[in-house]
Amino acid sequence: MPVARTHEDMLKVGVNGYGTIGKRVADAVVAQPDMELVGVAKTRPNFEAERAVAKGYSLYAAIEERADQFVKADIELAGLVDELVEESDVVVDATPSGIGAENKSLYEAHDTPALYQGGEDAEMVDTSFNARANFADASGAEHVRVVSCNTTGLSRLVAPLEAEYGIEKVRATLVRRAGDPAQSGRGPVNDILPNPISLPSHHGPDVQTIFPDLAIDTLGLKVPATLMHMHSVNVSLEAEPDAEEVRELLEGESRLFVVPERFGIDGAGKLKEFALDAGRPRGDLWENCLWGESVSMEGNDLYLFQAIHQESDVVPENVDAVRAVAGTADAAESVETTNDALGIGF
Repeated sequence: MPVARTHEDMLKVGVNGYGTIGKRVADAVVAQPDMELVGVAKTRPNFEAERAVAKGYSLYAAIEERADQFVKADIELAGLVDELVEESDVVVDATPSGIGAENKSLYEAHDTPALYQGGEDAEMVDTSFNARANFADASGAEHVRVVSCNTTGLSRLVAPLEAEYGIEKVRATLVRRAGDPAQSGRGPVNDILPNPISLPSHHGPDVQTIFPDLAIDTLGLKVPATLMHMHSVNVSLEAEPDAEEVRELLEGESRLFVVPERFGIDGAGKLKEFALDAGRPRGDLWENCLWGESVSMEGNDLYLFQAIHQESDVVPENVDAVRAVAGTADAAESVETTNDALGIGF
């Protein structure tokens, strides 16, 4: 169990960007026994900015020229984003893809380590990060990329399989949601799109930023849904365990939820309903959701289906990456603390 910290010992975390990911990371930071949320930064005074202030979070203007817009909207500001970065031990950049790269010089100017999201290029950071697979690689790093929701999901699955059985090759087809529920401008509306048409999709190379020697091919489809992504996965193992043995292995992973057949959950819709009924904030599913009855073995080939909640599965990874960068815990300690604080595991 984590050692109680004094206020002075708490890790001071700033969150730049308070949208889908940023607001969830901010809430997760507040829940941690060893972290303090310095504040959050927004580019404009929308409902999320108002909710941040209502929660008691210090709000900073991400763009100096727009600070007066918050004043006109009667939303109290604590200052500008430079001040947030200066006061933080670590900043989580949760801005849209590409903006993190633009913000890198800001963090360097204040000598503040920064975490970026999976939409940024792997080349711009010291290391890509997954808590289950390569926690130690982020120790003392200045710029760390928490890989995307799909890469996080695949990495969590690959890590125990590689460690227990060895892997010859991974083949995954990703059926991807068109957009998050609030992204009203995203599509397709009535279509099924190969995305991308060229093979492989970017997800395989992205997993290789965590597992450099892994043989993996990925394909992507985009469908008119908003709830979750779905993965159809085939892993050729170096061993030939039976399906029950593999299920037991995966059930032992704290961030893999092996859905029991008795639950009668047949898709993403019921998974979300389950999360809401379980009292999860925003109906979030921080875990990979694997259907237990889908776990099948044919010789050394493993097959399964898993669902990935794109709005939330990277949230605990961001929290763990803060500790990794700051060097305040090892992987096992951090994962246990994060899981306990958020209530991860069904």
